[in-house]
Amino acid sequence: MGSRHFEWIYDHVGHFGRFQRVLYFICAFQNISCGIHYLASVFMGVTPRHVCRPPGNLQNGEIWELSRCSRNKRENTSSLDYEYTGSKKEFPCVDGYIYDQNTWKSTAVTQWNLVCDRKWLAMLIQPLFMFGVLLGSVTFGYFSDRLGRRVVLWATSSGMFLFGIAAAFAVDYYTFMAARFFLAMVASGYLVVGFVYVMEFIGMKSRTWASVHLHSFFAVGTLLVALTGYLVRTWWLYQMILSTVTVPFVLCCWVLPETPFWLLSEGRYEEAQKIVDIMAKWNRTSSCKLSEFLSLDLQGPVGNSPTEVQKHSLSHLFYNWNIATRTLTVWLIWFTGSLGFYSFSLNSVNLGGNEYLNLFLLGVVEIPAYTFVCIAMDKVGRRTVLAYALFCSALTCGVVMVIPHKHYILGVVAAMVGKFAIGAAFGLIYLYTAELYPTIVRSLAVGSGSMVCRLASILAPFSVDLSSVWIFIPQLFVGTMAFLSGVLTLKLPETLGKQLATTWEEAAKLESENESNSSKLLPTTNNSGLEKTAAITPRDSGLG
Repeated sequence: MGSRHFEWIYDHVGHFGRFQRVLYFICAFQNISCGIHYLASVFMGVTPRHVCRPPGNLQNGEIWELSRCSRNKRENTSSLDYEYTGSKKEFPCVDGYIYDQNTWKSTAVTQWNLVCDRKWLAMLIQPLFMFGVLLGSVTFGYFSDRLGRRVVLWATSSGMFLFGIAAAFAVDYYTFMAARFFLAMVASGYLVVGFVYVMEFIGMKSRTWASVHLHSFFAVGTLLVALTGYLVRTWWLYQMILSTVTVPFVLCCWVLPETPFWLLSEGRYEEAQKIVDIMAKWNRTSSCKLSEFLSLDLQGPVGNSPTEVQKHSLSHLFYNWNIATRTLTVWLIWFTGSLGFYSFSLNSVNLGGNEYLNLFLLGVVEIPAYTFVCIAMDKVGRRTVLAYALFCSALTCGVVMVIPHKHYILGVVAAMVGKFAIGAAFGLIYLYTAELYPTIVRSLAVGSGSMVCRLASILAPFSVDLSSVWIFIPQLFVGTMAFLSGVLTLKLPETLGKQLATTWEEAAKLESENESNSSKLLPTTNNSGLEKTAAITPRDSGLG
């Protein structure tokens, strides 16, 4: 079904009327829960200060020296000096640890003693979650194509509540990790399918703003994580409270209709017609007959039967040297955006000062970042905004590294600027990638970039963990990648004011037009048409 025929329906019933606005905000509300679970481990996985617990059966006169990961028994019990140079025997911490409870009464780390020789288990909490995100986006995207968007939305939302509660009441570490893994799968599945669901109801004129600002609701989840972490200092209660945010959506998602375009693809024409009629009634517009729509679609653009769609593999993104270079550059930008986004958020506890306020502020700056992208990309161009955002992120990473730790307020401000910049880049790369490739591989390009993005989200927690070796390692990694990505972005063609490419030849012309008109900007034209969004299937697309 051609994209222009989709727009024919929206021209009749409205591009973003009351019906679409209600559906949009219902579905966007659930993105808050996804943002919560993606970053809940920032506080749930905190490792407080600790020392080895002394033996429970102390004998009279025994003197023990306690350290973080071991305990030493003095052989000479007559010496009570703090500095002891005599012989002593080392023992492991078989009786557990004593944890500092000034900040957190308990965390997942203290619950199962994930310190010292078990520290690597704590380091897997967030990476394994992100691996679940990777699998969930593919799995539930496939199911939504087979079973429908509405069923998957209900299933993933119910799963978010159930697995979130299960993680809170896990009896051991492995149960906790399994619950978190499945929680990641359903949360990722909701983001992917929810994105496609709302885009299939919204017309071209409102799609850019609507799609970009779905990120803003994800950012609200970050704010709730910071607020709940400040108020609740027991990890399982913290997790349980955060999991209840999804309850309102679970209770009302059954009223959501199936998208008419999925129904049409399944041959359920009468049901699709009912949905279109309801849309028109809510929007106070005249409905349209889908029989006319189907007649247009079957006739094709010039009255001929539609041609068979060819399938393309990943190798087609390396069509020639220029396209291959473009693909590698785009993948690097996706990787950098995700690495920076999660590194800034997860590293908020290491900036100094109040870690809850740090995360809250880093979440707040995302919202104006997405508004900035929507305005600036149609004024100065996609490439220019993206390049400056990456350079700004690299610069602020460097600034954070040279600010003395005692001036942590300046460090937090610099981190906010960096998160604003990387958030702007992350919000723009979805649209820019779709505009850089022809229709035949557009969904493949966005899908492959999204997979690279999720690979970076798996590696980001390890980067933050390396701050124990040198506190500025996350900033060094992100800053270097952002600078390199910014330089390579300048080599990409500008797509502002250009028609979406449908063939490789048209995609290649972007390069030559960019070189011949490097000093000019074409009139502003919104390229985010339905042709692009319709080409992105649930298995290929997604947020964060």
